[in-house]
Formats: sequence, C-alpha cells, structure tokens
Amino acid sequence: MNEIYGFDSYSPTEIAKKIEEIGVKKVRLPLLSMVMLGILAGAFISLGAMYYTMIASDPELSIATRRILGGLAFSTGLILVVIAGAELFTGNNLIAMAWADNKISTAEVLQNWLVVCLSNLAGAMIMAFLIYNSGHLELEGGIIKEQYLKIATLKCELPMINAFFAGILCNIFVCLAIWMSFSGRSVIDKIIAIIFPISAFVALGFEHSIANFYFIILGMLIQTQDGLSIDESSIGIVGFFHNTIPVILGNLIGGSVLVALVYYVIYKKNN
Repeated sequence: MNEIYGFDSYSPTEIAKKIEEIGVKKVRLPLLSMVMLGILAGAFISLGAMYYTMIASDPELSIATRRILGGLAFSTGLILVVIAGAELFTGNNLIAMAWADNKISTAEVLQNWLVVCLSNLAGAMIMAFLIYNSGHLELEGGIIKEQYLKIATLKCELPMINAFFAGILCNIFVCLAIWMSFSGRSVIDKIIAIIFPISAFVALGFEHSIANFYFIILGMLIQTQDGLSIDESSIGIVGFFHNTIPVILGNLIGGSVLVALVYYVIYKKNN
C-alpha cells in the first residue's frame, strides 16, 4: 500500500511490530540505565514545561495564542525524549502491547512503570531545583514566578475526577505522538509527528503526570516567597498527591488501554 501511494513511512502494522519489539527491550534494560534514562526524561519534560511557562506568562497574548504557542513550545520535551533518547513513564505505557502478546510478564511491566515514573520524578525535582536557583523566575519583574504559582495552584485544586479524565485524554495524545513518530524514517519525520498531538493536549488543558511533577514541586519551592499576588496555600504535599495520583491513573488508562491495547487488537491479535 505504501509503495502504491509513494509513502516512505512505516505502515501501522510495521509500527505495531516495532513498538512491541522495543517494549521488550525497554523492560529488560539494566536497572542503572533505566534509572538514568528516566531521570533524563523527567528533566526533558521539565524543559518543555519551562518553555511553555515562558509563553503562558505573556499577558499581551490572547488565551488561544498562549495555549497554541505554549503547546508548540512544550513539544520540545517529548522531542528530546524521542530523539535524544530517554525513558518516559507516559510513553512507556505502550509497553502494554508487548505484554498483551505475552512477550513480557506483568511483573516486568509493573517494575518498568514504577522505576521509570520514580526516575522521572527525580529528574523533575532536579530541574525544579536548578530553575529555582537560576534567577529565571525573576525575569520580567517576577511575572514568570507568579505564573508558576498560578499553574501549580490550579493543578493542586483540580477535582480528582477531572484530573483523572484529563489524564486519560492527555496520554491518548502522547502515545499517539510516539506511535506516529515510529512511522518516520528521519529526525524531521519524527519531530513533525510529535508536534501536533503534543501541542493539542497542552492547548486543550489536559494533564500530564510528569509535567505536573515539575510544576507542583517548583510551586512548592517558591510559595513561601513574599510579594506574590495569588493565594498559593493549596500547594503542598497533599495537593501534590491530590493531583498526581488520579493523573497517573488516567495516563495509564489513556496510554496502555486506549492506545496500546486497542492497536494490539487491531494489528496483532488476529495475526
């Protein structure tokens, strides 16, 4: 079919095979490599979140412009994960395809998700500490610092049911972005495949667990500073878990069930 229409990309059937094969390799990475790559992914997503916040802080832009441009900027995070190489919890939900085909065990899947998620958290914490001490927050009279606190407050106060479903919708986009990136044969192909789904979920306001690690932790670091114009009292350990637990569960369902297992049924099960 690809040859008939002149497409040079991999077909969905080929993508399914590649994702399954890579899923097996991911769960069997040496522990130290898995942890280090997970830390990198947490840092990469935090860089995308930092880029997003810079744009979202501009009061002269319309809401739609801030969200769309911010989403494009946030795409930097997943581009770094895919092109530079890193282990991201939300993307690794696609490992469920290899599990469904009995190529890996349930224990291997759960171990990978736990180790990678905690490593992503460590990477986000490191980046939050670096940004907090870099002077970046004081740019433009501290408007960026206030934007971080606003974002963190909204996330900590988001009702858990909303966080759960926003997490599902977010990771449908994220895993589709990664799925489509496997169709590309060049770096440019992969980048283009990533940009639109990722910018869409950000513009639509859905919830990404690893990005939320960074936003809330940085909010916790700066919330005690004086001269802030919003109430940041909801930011804290309780608010952190209030947001991240339902978002993680939603991300798991969106990526592993509604993308990986759906494509497994379509392209692998009957074969």
